[in-house]
Amino acid sequence: MELKGKKHCVVVIDMLNDFIGEKATLRCKNGEEIVPKIRELIDFAHDQNIQVVHVQEAHRKNDRDFRVRPVHAVKGTWGSQFIPELQPEEDKGDYVVQKRRHSAFSFTDFDLFLREEEIDTVVLTGVWTNVCVRSTASDALYHGYHVICISDGTASQDDDMHVSGLRDINIFGEIMTTEEYKEAAKIKFSQDETVV
Repeated sequence: MELKGKKHCVVVIDMLNDFIGEKATLRCKNGEEIVPKIRELIDFAHDQNIQVVHVQEAHRKNDRDFRVRPVHAVKGTWGSQFIPELQPEEDKGDYVVQKRRHSAFSFTDFDLFLREEEIDTVVLTGVWTNVCVRSTASDALYHGYHVICISDGTASQDDDMHVSGLRDINIFGEIMTTEEYKEAAKIKFSQDETVV
């Protein structure tokens, strides 16, 4: 499969203590299973000089979001912190985007960061496929980016929700496994280097 776009960014959405693990307020059990795949993709991105962005839900204490969902991921609390396995690595150029709504684009500097870095393609991982991943994917399209969603690097509370999210994202983006993306990226970016 040939990849679109000239410059990619691996986006890790909400892999936080309040979503991943037994003590999580809004635990996404299936999200625990994707941690190794996301780690693999981050390591690959670092090796290939692909930008990595970690998206962190960081609500204010009385956020309106809590009218419809339990209090979770309040800025500065343990629940809003990244899980130990997927900590941002600033020494490798990782960037953190904090958000208070589902989409990483909603009232954040994510779009500005991508434009400043001349990135045209977002490669999405994280939780939940049918909520924050899907919202970020649709907003990415609205902002003019190519969208790739990693099927084994995203998860929801159950398989039906996950598949439903992937089905929606597939309307306006590409769905790939971690291995499919890595193989296609190796080919694409080695060709791009040859052209330059």
